Amino acid sequence: MSEVYHLTTPLSDEDIEKLKAGDIVYLSGTIYTARDAAHKRLVDLIAKGEPLPFELKGAVIYFVGPTPPKPGEPIGSAGPTTSYRMDSYSPTLIEHGLKGMIGKGKRNQAVKDACQKHKAVYFGATGGAGALLGKLIKEAKVIAYEELGPEAVRELKVEEFPVTVINDAYGNDLYEEGRKQYEVKD
Repeated sequence: MSEVYHLTTPLSDEDIEKLKAGDIVYLSGTIYTARDAAHKRLVDLIAKGEPLPFELKGAVIYFVGPTPPKPGEPIGSAGPTTSYRMDSYSPTLIEHGLKGMIGKGKRNQAVKDACQKHKAVYFGATGGAGALLGKLIKEAKVIAYEELGPEAVRELKVEEFPVTVINDAYGNDLYEEGRKQYEVKD
């Protein structure tokens, strides 16, 4: 049976330990945006021992390239992007303190293993609901790599941002578990 949680970032080990694949989480606080080009830059900074543009410990990164905001709004449509493009970078970020990732689609085994080893989770956001999700973002500002346009790193303030735990810190995968429920048994 799935549980429902209301969590505020930054996330702690205790927050992560209570989450199981299938749980619904409403996130509030600060989350960061980054897609593949920004992820590469972040991992390169870690390799060089240089500081990152935001504190990674306890952070949640949303894989999104938002559209420009309408006048008076902080952000435009902000739907999740396909997560596998970040798979080669996510284990390094998790190892250095990242606690949550938000996107859509499956993750590879290295990401799932890093989630287990370092207590992190992968959340799914509803694809196709970008306009609705954008309305839950109360503030947005570019904090790094402005030249990347929609793929720049942004700091977002969110309230009750709805996500589902896909990969938990125990090796569970909601996509695999859900599929098993409907497989035909011979």
